[in-house]
Amino acid sequence: MKMIIAIMEDQFTEATSKSLVEADFRITRLASTGGFFREGATTLMIGVEDHQLETALELIREQIPFSDNSKKIHTTIYVLNVKDFRRV
Repeated sequence: MKMIIAIMEDQFTEATSKSLVEADFRITRLASTGGFFREGATTLMIGVEDHQLETALELIREQIPFSDNSKKIHTTIYVLNVKDFRRV
């Protein structure tokens, strides 16, 4: 199992969340701030099975525009291994 943590600008959150939910992924949204100007951001946490990882990442990437400006980052994505997972 993997945990995707995607930290993105607020403007991309709604479309990305909708895309993931429509594909039957469960997400947790956390409001956050960051960057030099403390701009609004959202952190999405998505737990996925190993075979679902590339599908989830592709859905996220489809919602984030490519930027030629290497100093402008719209989203940072982390993929973590999950050793243990339980719902209570």
